[in-house]
Amino acid sequence: MLSPLHKQLLNNYQQDFPLTATPYLTIAEQLGVSEDQVLSAFQSLSQQNYISRIGPVIAPNAIGASALVAMAIPEADLQRVADLISAYPNVNHNYERENRFNLWFVLMADDSAQLETLISEIEQQTGYAAMLLPMLADYYINLGFELNLND
Repeated sequence: MLSPLHKQLLNNYQQDFPLTATPYLTIAEQLGVSEDQVLSAFQSLSQQNYISRIGPVIAPNAIGASALVAMAIPEADLQRVADLISAYPNVNHNYERENRFNLWFVLMADDSAQLETLISEIEQQTGYAAMLLPMLADYYINLGFELNLND
């Protein structure tokens, strides 16, 4: 069950996270609670898998190199491979699609050489080929979701 503080944190800070030297204190002051309460609530949200990370979203290839990657994984092995890929700190997110290429993820690296190395490593660890999909056009999709704070 989410507390009112959890809901406010999830709703209000999906975007516009304070860019200050003490962002959690800034949030606490905005919400009228203590910094420790904010930190504890974010830790709880993370432990309950409501959030996976707090960090910036940087435009693709603005810093380093990134690629959308698709893999065709048998249904019986999908969870194992998805868990393995999710363990990489270079993976922004991964998701299942209803297609022969049913596992997609965004991979980030310092440069194109490291990107290729990571792809090779993922292919070796999973036993499946990866298809890199280069970005031809930049599309922005706002992934913020408004929560009903009254529930």
